[in-house]
Amino acid sequence: MEFAWEARARTGELRKGVMEADSPTAVEARLRQQQLTPIKVKKKFGSVNLTFGSGVNPKDLVVFTRQFATMIDAGLPLVQCLEILGGQQDNKIFAGILKDVKNHVEGGATFSEALKRHPKVFDSLYVNLVQAGEVGGILDTILNRLALYIEKNVKLARQVKGAMAYPIGVLIVAAGVMAVLLTFVIPAFENMFKDFGGKGQLPKITQIVIAASNNFITYLPFIVLGLIVVSVSFTYMYKTPAGKKAVHKFLLALPVLGTVLRKIAVARFTRTLGTLLQSGVPILEALDIVAKAAGNVVITEGILYARQKISEGKNMAEPLMEAKVFPSMVVQMIAVGEQTGALDQMLNKIADFYEEEVDVAVGALTSLLEPMMMVVIGSMVGVVLMAMYMPIFELAGAIKE
Repeated sequence: MEFAWEARARTGELRKGVMEADSPTAVEARLRQQQLTPIKVKKKFGSVNLTFGSGVNPKDLVVFTRQFATMIDAGLPLVQCLEILGGQQDNKIFAGILKDVKNHVEGGATFSEALKRHPKVFDSLYVNLVQAGEVGGILDTILNRLALYIEKNVKLARQVKGAMAYPIGVLIVAAGVMAVLLTFVIPAFENMFKDFGGKGQLPKITQIVIAASNNFITYLPFIVLGLIVVSVSFTYMYKTPAGKKAVHKFLLALPVLGTVLRKIAVARFTRTLGTLLQSGVPILEALDIVAKAAGNVVITEGILYARQKISEGKNMAEPLMEAKVFPSMVVQMIAVGEQTGALDQMLNKIADFYEEEVDVAVGALTSLLEPMMMVVIGSMVGVVLMAMYMPIFELAGAIKE
């Protein structure tokens, strides 16, 4: 439970804060350990554990982390850093979170313990790295690494969205164009053909397109219902472990997109693990964190399999090779890093290489898909227009004769 407290420092300064404890007596004892004289301790009713997700932009987190590192390096006290950074935050949600963190640090909690209260903003990787920095006395160095890691991770996430969004967006546009043609344009031409009394003598391709339009309009409610059912079923299936794994396995097996997603997974795995190991986080704990941040169930299972084998005394490269989730070149470079005792440096080198590979692969994917999609959409629209104008050209030819 939480207790709001007031205490006086040796200098006479009045301090206030919030502390988690089992009883008011425990709060008073902890305050005395901090050389504070308790004045008032009371249970805090209606306290809310502030956890926000989308309310904090990654850019805000990067700026906070870099500024915090600079202040710590300059020798400012932790609580003062949090108070300054919280006060200058334009994002009110993030300002509230930082205020809550400051209150708990004042209440006797460590910085990492206070951050742990907000897992949707400060994930397990962030908290563990901060904890490693606190233990090793290199918090400013760790925070700078964290800021760099978040920037690179945001870039990777943006590339994933770019790789997925373009083909999906083009397909949606193509479906919308076809729906408009089938619902409005083709029926208008059909009515015009009826007025000329030539519906029975229409070219075969025109009859097929008109029949497709009529069927589309007739069965439109059922088509919409079917799409809703498929969407809901897919969402439900994706929420199940087996369904999610099947989707992720399918994505990795796709000819071009799958290669890009696999490279992104390699870059994320090596960058995250390299950052954790470089900061002194134990390898088993680091692999647990990396597995949660993998973003793909198949990759996660491979990492957890490697973790299990490492806990049994094996090295990392052999189980990663058995899992078959990463390219053999990556596994061989990891093996070299283990043998030379410079695994963290090797992982960061692999991450640098694959991040460049992702840039090239996403660019190539876009370059490949763009003309293909344009050809598909152009062909669909071209067939419809040809089917509608052929009878008009034939009619114009008959009139000239």
